[in-house]
Amino acid sequence: MTVRVILADDQELIRTALRMVMADLEDVEVVGEASTGAEAVALTEELGPHVVVMDIRMPEMDGIEATRRITAGSTDARIVVLTTFDDDDYVYGALYAGASGFLVKDMALDDIIGAVRVVAGGDALIAPGVTRRLIRDFTARPEPVRAHRELSGITDREREVLTLVASGLSNTEIAAELYISVATAKTYLTRLLTKLDARDRVQLVIMAYEAGLVSVPRGAS
Repeated sequence: MTVRVILADDQELIRTALRMVMADLEDVEVVGEASTGAEAVALTEELGPHVVVMDIRMPEMDGIEATRRITAGSTDARIVVLTTFDDDDYVYGALYAGASGFLVKDMALDDIIGAVRVVAGGDALIAPGVTRRLIRDFTARPEPVRAHRELSGITDREREVLTLVASGLSNTEIAAELYISVATAKTYLTRLLTKLDARDRVQLVIMAYEAGLVSVPRGAS
């Protein structure tokens, strides 16, 4: 499959650099470019890409609002936020808006391309430095926000799977841990996404932490 990509960034230099790298790839194609959040939303509806690489600070409409509108729309496009600003407000805002990836612009271009492929394949990816900060944030909380009502509709087995997802296990590892097939593990994951109205694994992880299913040992960094 060729991954169809829209680049949304108000800095032409960033779009040009990404476009030039992607032009040499057989499995990735840039189908459109936007310099504002509003343009990104309109282009996504028009072109139906697999992935939108989204900046946060853009004129007319910021990347978080654009992400929210795209993920709430009728397309299946997935969002990779690529920004200079990795403030916690931006990270949480992007993830809650439905982004499947959060990257910073000082990452290597190869890593950014790899993240686009990962997200296009249905997974999620967050820059390592941002992930460490998220873990520290959860660790610093004296008590997680309990979200029992959100989880009341899932079975005990689904709760086990959710806990393992939040612990960072892949579908193959979950299957081995629970002595089930990989196909069955994928079925449980699909049910969780549907029941919890989550777009991807990132949102499932957030819900698991908020519900207190997973805790991070003190001193983790």
